[in-house]
Amino acid sequence: MKLVAQWLSDLRRNYTDEPLISDVRVGVFYTAVEISTGHVGVAFTPRDLSDTVCCPKTAAGAPPAGRLIGVEAWELAEYALSPSALRRAAGIATLNALCAAAAERHGLSEGTLHENLDALDAASVAADDRVVMVGAFVPFIKRLKGRVASLSVIDKHREALKPEEQALWMPPQRASEALKNASVVVLSGSVLVEGGIEELLEVSGSARVRVMAGPTTPLWPRPFFDCGIAVLGGIRVLHGRDLLTIAGQGGSGYLFERAANKACLLCPGPTLCATQPRESPRRRATCLG
Repeated sequence: MKLVAQWLSDLRRNYTDEPLISDVRVGVFYTAVEISTGHVGVAFTPRDLSDTVCCPKTAAGAPPAGRLIGVEAWELAEYALSPSALRRAAGIATLNALCAAAAERHGLSEGTLHENLDALDAASVAADDRVVMVGAFVPFIKRLKGRVASLSVIDKHREALKPEEQALWMPPQRASEALKNASVVVLSGSVLVEGGIEELLEVSGSARVRVMAGPTTPLWPRPFFDCGIAVLGGIRVLHGRDLLTIAGQGGSGYLFERAANKACLLCPGPTLCATQPRESPRRRATCLG
């Protein structure tokens, strides 16, 4: 979780306001958090948990239900570093809300933000690319299947792929094998909640471009650019209360278009950002060390 810790530290350094938590919704697909500035952030709600039995032990690891409203937002953001997956989801969602507030107040330190731009378009995938996805992005699979040199999809759930797409599936145990030969890597933002991002970035270091996509993806340049991610494809929330309702009522990301726009934050030097951790003006990136 070193990358998430660096994200939290960088954001805290650049945004010194002290908002409170206004609302939290832990939906079956996404967790949404609203802070007192009115900004809303979301994060993937982890599933397949081994500790979902309703008992005191489980409750101790989950966010303290009924006691989150009015808590300092930075306190809930620290949950992003928790050993509990459900707490991490609440923490990442809070960080995304804080990022939106910080960007509105101070702007972004670098990169170019493009509204209504799809992350796959931003990556400029070519016919000779070897594409590896970590997480089954169904619309991406549909667009790329049969149109690139090779396509592999690493996902815990083989059933996430249609029957005619099953040949593309690879189990997580073979991630290193696939990623080391990829020219384009597309990572689901959910890896920030589920863990393992540092290892995925390390083994995919020879890729031409690395993309993080999905509603969990932060629209915040550092330290993600510093770690070699060239395209951050997330969402910009337009109607926060609507998004809270959608997430809280079990809505998936496909329904977020009612309340948010797709947006991409592009590294100012894609080639440099894509091939290796870069020298930051402030510090040497250490997320892979």
